[in-house]
Amino acid sequence: MLETLDARLIQAHGGELGHLDFLQVLCQGEITRRETVAFQRRLQKAKFEQQVTLEEFNFAASPKLPAAQIRDLATLRWLHAGESVILFGPVGVGKTHVAQALGHLAVRQGANVRFTKTSPVLAELAGDHADRTFPNPVVAESLLDRLINTSHQVIMNGPSYRPNKRPRNPTDK
Repeated sequence: MLETLDARLIQAHGGELGHLDFLQVLCQGEITRRETVAFQRRLQKAKFEQQVTLEEFNFAASPKLPAAQIRDLATLRWLHAGESVILFGPVGVGKTHVAQALGHLAVRQGANVRFTKTSPVLAELAGDHADRTFPNPVVAESLLDRLINTSHQVIMNGPSYRPNKRPRNPTDK
């Protein structure tokens, strides 16, 4: 509020803002600032590799992709229901892009998100620690069972999306 107070006071003294308008503009500016700071904090904590959206994703690159299912997930009803999304498929079909895009949508709606790939999560569950301990295998199995039973499972098949994103070599024809 202090950052915009002087400018708002000048507006108020100049007759551009009444008392109520002055207070409303000042409070709305502070609310917007706080929302922006909270959004940036959530975005930073999410640890996305890239800032991507579903609008940027080329669904036409592979007709086998479940585009309608992915677009339905973009409504985030699963998030509000306490469910999760698991994306399956071969390397390069766009799982990371879709996961980050859905995560970014969730962050915009005020959710806390933590992006990670499967390998580190499985290593943690399997007890891949420096001291070679293994947590309780029953706990790991229980966590996976709960995750799978409350998730929307999306099978993404098709050719790799990555060759389409590679820069072309000018000597290639």
